[in-house]
Amino acid sequence: MKFFEGDDEEAAAAVIDPVNYTLTLDPGTDDDDLKQAIENTARLKQDEGTPVSGDLGLVIKARDDRDRILAALYEKARYGGVVTVTVGGRDLDSLPPNPEFNQRGAVPVTISVEPGPAFTFGEVAFSGDAEGRNPADYGLVPGARADSTLILKAGEKVVVDLKAEGRPLARLTERNATADHKTQTVDVVIAAEGGPVAPVGEVGVSGTKTVDPDFVQRYSRINAGQPYSPEALTKAAERLRTLGVFSSVTIREADKLAPDGSLPMTIEVSEGKHRYFGVGAQYSNTDGLGLQGYWGHRNLFGQAESLRLEGSVNRIGESDIGNLDYSVGILFSKPGAFGPASTFNASLKASIVDPDAYKAFTTTAAAGVSVELSDRDTVSAGGEVMWSDVEDAFGKNKYLTLAIPIEYVRDTRDDKLNPTEGYRAMISAKPSYEIERGTFFSSFEGAITGYQAFGEEKRFVLAGKLAAGTIIGGDELSDIPATRRFFLGGGGTVRGYGYQEISPRDGRNKLLGGRSYVAATAEARIGVTETIGVVPFIDVGTVSTDKVPDFKDIRAGAGIGLRYATPFGPLRLDVAVPLKKYPGGTSFGVYAGIGQSF
Repeated sequence: MKFFEGDDEEAAAAVIDPVNYTLTLDPGTDDDDLKQAIENTARLKQDEGTPVSGDLGLVIKARDDRDRILAALYEKARYGGVVTVTVGGRDLDSLPPNPEFNQRGAVPVTISVEPGPAFTFGEVAFSGDAEGRNPADYGLVPGARADSTLILKAGEKVVVDLKAEGRPLARLTERNATADHKTQTVDVVIAAEGGPVAPVGEVGVSGTKTVDPDFVQRYSRINAGQPYSPEALTKAAERLRTLGVFSSVTIREADKLAPDGSLPMTIEVSEGKHRYFGVGAQYSNTDGLGLQGYWGHRNLFGQAESLRLEGSVNRIGESDIGNLDYSVGILFSKPGAFGPASTFNASLKASIVDPDAYKAFTTTAAAGVSVELSDRDTVSAGGEVMWSDVEDAFGKNKYLTLAIPIEYVRDTRDDKLNPTEGYRAMISAKPSYEIERGTFFSSFEGAITGYQAFGEEKRFVLAGKLAAGTIIGGDELSDIPATRRFFLGGGGTVRGYGYQEISPRDGRNKLLGGRSYVAATAEARIGVTETIGVVPFIDVGTVSTDKVPDFKDIRAGAGIGLRYATPFGPLRLDVAVPLKKYPGGTSFGVYAGIGQSF
């Protein structure tokens, strides 16, 4: 039944001299993979029901489909395939240059495919500067199925490998495949010319408006005289994109060497909008609704300096207005402050938080430097001053704490928002001195997350996280500010429990916080469709007043989540229940946000 009958008429009216057709497509095989490849390649099949422009337009589309199907057969190693096409009952090759079918109804089109047998690789020869390389390293294994895509990729990889040797002018001089229909084999010859080894020459910058071009060149870490490396150029472009000031970054190489034998290149950039603002939100039934807002500038002084003003209100709906959590902050960042691999960061933050464990007004000033040791490794260190006014199980106390936070991170994840492979490991230390009581104490934390995908489409991902921490120093637990003690529970740690609900307690059932903790999470991220996924998970954690966890009170939460993929990361909805509920505590948790849980 057609509910909108005018749609077809409008579509036909949009096509000049519309000609309708009917298609009969016989793929000639029971192989589902090959059949799908043929049907997906045929545009007449994909556009079935849509008229083409004129009789000649129909013939052109049919010829194009024949070529496309033959290419698809080659991709499946079917070099003896035959594709027969008839239009209006006549063979495609017998039609005149300007065919006229003179039919009132739809023109019948038939496509008949005889795929033929799959060919295998016979002799494989590499010559020129590609000589001596192992064909198997390039996917060309004698006796294996000779897909044309493997031959194309092998040639491309030879050039890539030659360029990786510092030869920027490397090129393919021959890529030939000869099919022997008697033996059903394909002989392959690949030849390449490496050209001279050349260093990077003069590096120019174009397209900047308000960003300092000298800064762009320095931050890219592409310098004249260094060895030519395609990998280094790719990383340089990615590095510049992460600054956030450019909408596009392209590194163009000269097509010939300079007189001194070096290769000149130009970094072409296009600046994006430097000012931005936004809002965000997350929700859980245990923590209530949280709202965030921010405004920022990505190029404050012309060298990608970032200034960000942000504020948030949390626990809306979970508590009355007088007990909500509030925070404001000013964050400044200067990339390349002490060399291209370094970034200076400074912040001033203030917050009023009122979870069940304590109520605190806190002001924190911090400054530090992070340094990229490699593409995967980052180390950071700095100084921090925190003043806090706390009311908790130990009464009302004020703290003035000086700290030196130090952190090392190794990140090999393939995607920061939705990883499927790799891991992220973090270890941190925070030596501290509390001035009011003259107390020295230090906190140490470590965490590792890992991801392993299964299947070609990576629709099944196992993800795990293990974290632990300890605080050493301070004669009494009360000597350590409540905001520095350890708590678990909530969307970021053990789901199913309320925020900071997992904690040692005193005789009055007041939450104390702990000196140590261990937490672990396991998730199975299962892609049901391209955009929808389900995630069963279990979280486990324990907090202790001892420096080393005693594991006397282990709490666990289990549940299931729903994910919806978007360009800016998956939308997340998790539902969890505590497996060992506290008396009068949270019975279940619902958590919503953007991005995976870790």
